[in-house]
Amino acid sequence: MKDTKIQWHPGFVAAMNLEFKENRNDLIFEKEHNLNTKPLEVDLLIIKKDASVHIMNEIGAFFRGHNIIEYKSPKDSLDIDVFYKSMAYASLYKAYGKTVDERKADDITVSIIRESRPRELFKYFDEHGYSLEPQSKGVYRIEGTVLFPVQIIVTKELNQDTHTWLRALSENLQKEDIQRLLDTMQNLTETEDREMADSVLEVSLTANKRMVEKLIGDGNMYEALMEIMEPQLVLRDEAKMKEGLQKGLQKGMQKGEFETLYGLVCDNLITIESAAERKNMTVNEFQAKLQELDII
Repeated sequence: MKDTKIQWHPGFVAAMNLEFKENRNDLIFEKEHNLNTKPLEVDLLIIKKDASVHIMNEIGAFFRGHNIIEYKSPKDSLDIDVFYKSMAYASLYKAYGKTVDERKADDITVSIIRESRPRELFKYFDEHGYSLEPQSKGVYRIEGTVLFPVQIIVTKELNQDTHTWLRALSENLQKEDIQRLLDTMQNLTETEDREMADSVLEVSLTANKRMVEKLIGDGNMYEALMEIMEPQLVLRDEAKMKEGLQKGLQKGMQKGEFETLYGLVCDNLITIESAAERKNMTVNEFQAKLQELDII
């Protein structure tokens, strides 16, 4: 089955909303903020409604009034030119206020977020007189001749328990990482939080299809995955599923199981071979069963 391009940025915006859950009402999140009338935009702009508000998350402790966030997906590079481009975005944002000097330079910060440490960029900083100051695990401040306060966030180095969402944006999740993500999701009670978490989970599972296939064979993990993913996968044909469940018919329950597996295949989360193996079938038998149950 053909792989589809992973849409990292929606998952990133959702992860950032969840990172700052405790202060969400104090902040304004503007994804893909246009810098001008032309198509030039930053990944995320976070504005503090009240400059005096203290952000509990250590990433946000760095924030001032206007905070430009640039996100680099796992395969994106982060070199000195990307760094300067981020600074240029901040300069344009400062220059495009409604009046002269409306946006003060000392009220703007830049945060660049990436999964792995940009070793060549850090080496450049060291060779050119910049100071790299670690603030906490995975959080580095850049000191030197920079126009705006800058921090670089290395998500792979962040604390696993307090930064579950950003750490989930990876192509190298292990079983324990996905288990931690599922456990954290199950503790969410607010609808908005659940919706944001679903976006993160979708990206994480799409980027880690091989690990998902392994988890499907783990009964406990399979049940946990299905419990969370049912709204997106099992209820694709809500009317038919409800009818089958209400009547308690074996065929209805069986159809639900096959619809769930077929949904995973359609979302490129597992291969059709893995789905068939789950039901102890060959691919041809599995496809024939889908046809028998009017799923395809």
